[in-house]
Amino acid sequence: MPTRLTPVSESTKLADIQAETPAETVLEQTPASSDAAVQETLGTVSAGGHSRLLVIDGHSMAFRAFYALPAENFSTDTGQHTNAVYGFTSMLINLIKEEKPTHVAVAFDLDTPTFRSEEYTEYKGGRNKTPEEFHGQIDLIIKVMEAMRIPTLSMDGYEADDILATLAEKASARNWDVMVVSGDRDAFQLVDDRVTVFYPKKGVSDLPRMDAAAVEAKYLVPPDKYSDLAALVGESADNLPGVPGVGPKTAAKWIKQYGGLEGILENLDSIKGKVGDSLRANIEDVKRNRRLNRLLRDLDLPVDLDAMAAQRPDREAIEDLFDALQFNALRKRLFDVYGEEETTSAGNELLPPEHVVITDAPALKAWIDSTNQAKTAVQLVTEGAAAGRDVIGLALVTANAAAYIPLTEIDADTEQVLAGWLADLDAPKVVHDFKESYKALAARGLHLAGEVDDTAISGYLIQPDRRSYDLADLSQHHLRMSLTPSAPGTNQLQLQLEEEDVASPAVMQAFAALQLSEHFAGQLVDRGANQLLGGLELPLSEVLAEMELAGIAVSTEKLDRLLDDFSATIAQASSEAFSIIGKEINLGSPKQLQMVLFDELGLPKTKKIKTGYSTDADALSDLIIKTGGHPFLANLMAYRDATKLRQTVEGLRKAVSDDGRVHTTYVQTAAATGRLSSTNPNLQNIPIRSEEGRRIREVFTVGEGYETLLTADYSQVEMRIMAHLSGDEGLIAAFQAGEDLHRFVGSHIFGVPPEEVTSAMRSKVKAMSYGLVYGLSSFGLSKQLAIPVDEARTLMRDYFSRFGAVRDYLRGVVEQARKDGFTSTIEGRRRYLPDLSSDNRQLREMAERAALNAPIQGSAADIIKKAMLGVDTELKAQGLKSRMLLQVHDELVLEVAPGERDAVEKLVREQMGSAADLSVPLDVSVGVGVSWHEAGH
Repeated sequence: MPTRLTPVSESTKLADIQAETPAETVLEQTPASSDAAVQETLGTVSAGGHSRLLVIDGHSMAFRAFYALPAENFSTDTGQHTNAVYGFTSMLINLIKEEKPTHVAVAFDLDTPTFRSEEYTEYKGGRNKTPEEFHGQIDLIIKVMEAMRIPTLSMDGYEADDILATLAEKASARNWDVMVVSGDRDAFQLVDDRVTVFYPKKGVSDLPRMDAAAVEAKYLVPPDKYSDLAALVGESADNLPGVPGVGPKTAAKWIKQYGGLEGILENLDSIKGKVGDSLRANIEDVKRNRRLNRLLRDLDLPVDLDAMAAQRPDREAIEDLFDALQFNALRKRLFDVYGEEETTSAGNELLPPEHVVITDAPALKAWIDSTNQAKTAVQLVTEGAAAGRDVIGLALVTANAAAYIPLTEIDADTEQVLAGWLADLDAPKVVHDFKESYKALAARGLHLAGEVDDTAISGYLIQPDRRSYDLADLSQHHLRMSLTPSAPGTNQLQLQLEEEDVASPAVMQAFAALQLSEHFAGQLVDRGANQLLGGLELPLSEVLAEMELAGIAVSTEKLDRLLDDFSATIAQASSEAFSIIGKEINLGSPKQLQMVLFDELGLPKTKKIKTGYSTDADALSDLIIKTGGHPFLANLMAYRDATKLRQTVEGLRKAVSDDGRVHTTYVQTAAATGRLSSTNPNLQNIPIRSEEGRRIREVFTVGEGYETLLTADYSQVEMRIMAHLSGDEGLIAAFQAGEDLHRFVGSHIFGVPPEEVTSAMRSKVKAMSYGLVYGLSSFGLSKQLAIPVDEARTLMRDYFSRFGAVRDYLRGVVEQARKDGFTSTIEGRRRYLPDLSSDNRQLREMAERAALNAPIQGSAADIIKKAMLGVDTELKAQGLKSRMLLQVHDELVLEVAPGERDAVEKLVREQMGSAADLSVPLDVSVGVGVSWHEAGH
């Protein structure tokens, strides 16, 4: 009989984007699947001397999790919904933590007929169609179970309930305690002295225990008679109709009176009245219900109970999978439950060389000389608040030596020796999160140079979809080394108490960084990323550090006025909205909005969600169109827009430092495509097209001692990259001639002269052109442009008929990525996409969209980074005092010193225009002004 069993010794990953670990590494390692790790049983035998089996109805609980968590709040960057996976995994972690099972298994249904549906074709009929957002999530849950080394079982012709019943029977026979987790009431028939059912009361977070007393209290019959009760009253979830007029109380009375269903059948004529007549008229349905709802307890399962022994999860598989699913919080909760795995080795322990503490100049110089310019890992120790930590010490570790230098105890001569070594370009250094260390040392007047590796960036280049590049996480994942966690929000070791030994953990962290650097070296070469590291990302880190230290000046007076204005807009929009409905409500409450919009105002229903009907931005935008701009909706949207803008301004106001400037932080490891991310505050999400957004940009001003701000950005850089990569002659000719691309394309598609291309035509072409880069479908285009799908399909067809090379490129890039397993930018930045070969349609299509997007967006990211390096180099080479302040996607913002405007504009145009050798020119637009808004163009 066909079955499905996930063996605990296998691990299928959603995003196996890390290269295979070399057979030989610097450190002796214990594989994740070693006997010690696999055989470790995490539960404890109960006081009675028997084991505890936890078995879960996978489909039942996955659906419960799906409906408990809003799908729109749980999805990956690629668009895969994960609410069912998240809720299920969270529930399982809680159960393992609280119940401490010694054995665990999960049973799933198959999409094949069962003996029940073959007997009764309407069995489970009438159920709603599975929501689109649920598709693919069962497969992901199974992958999570594989990574957790929990076996999953399915059997053709049977349901998960039958598997649970068989497991419960087998475990009870061995005097085990059994915990059955199911949202199907049929499971209550399994309850006895050994078996308890956890039945969800609310979502998957509240799972009351249903023992025999609880079942009888609720249903008036003991568990072994529950199937008799269900046969009489029916089960709507299974589409099994009960006897008309017979409810649970009547059925329970008969069962107690006659001893069960068999007794009832033997005494049919004794049951009087209308209910008796109804019973006799529907007796065949009752018998059928009994046959179908009774769970089978004797299946020939393909796995023994002993194979379900609880084991420590496969750390590497969990890391990769949770990275892809973006389950950062769950990752921590999971490993908090299991604890850190002990690291063992066949030989040497994972320990650094014995360190010395150095406090005088001769000893430091002697130590540096003894290393003979060997690659040295540097780890800082800091104290103070996150915004202003002071460096109080640093650890230096080579392959053969280690030292700790307490900066609070050294004299000027010693610091001078240290400063010389830190700034020495010929002294190769490994630093985890170089940029933060550079800034921290700069605050003390020390310059950090000679960096040959930043292990956070190396880890990112090897595995760009990973969600965390913290030193402790990377060390555990790649080296199986357990480190003391870093201070929150930093990769440096923060001093907690003065009396603590900070030297040893700092040395250990530096040692881990050094080992990671060695571990990554071969993989960087294999992936063609070593040039990206040394030639682009590492030098860019220093440029970004200087930009972050400089910050950008802001007018606090203008910020305060904006706060007042947005607050007034919020108050006015609220007041007008309330006057329309005749009462005050919380405009931020979806529940209250649903009542007003759909019950009181009677507006058309939006998309159905768990809590009613959606009130998100997309839903309300569609509703405004359908209602012709209902005044309540207009004020609601004005309220939301102003609230969002006020939050942005409030964040900026809090971010203003004592120097009157805002210092954002750029993250090089946030986006898999290579784009930089701005945070604390995010200066890349300030709107530019709205009047309110332009007002926000006005608060950013030129600083004291400087003449003006200068902005420079690329025009249609992604489309130019598309033209270059596709080699389409039409697009290349348009760019070379300096044409308006969208007008040029519109002219060809709509068959009119360029001057007759209307704004509407141009907007459609622009949306489609950029949409192609992101794998936009005809349906997506129709939704974006609010046009029929057929019109969108025709638009795309006409586009491809005119620009065939673009069509061929888009097809070819996916096909090539499927062969290679990765995409590549012009500079060779790779993104690995194993799901291109997935048998799961949703995962495969998401990977295809990523394959379309990554080469173009990634190339654009590489180009602006190269431009930044070129601009910085030329500013210094020409001895100019002007400086770069911001990078916002394809735009650079510079602060220009007096008398340097022409020179700066010239070098910026030259460096940005020559950052890539494309078949089309890189067009650079430049603007100047005393504010960021005024300098726009």
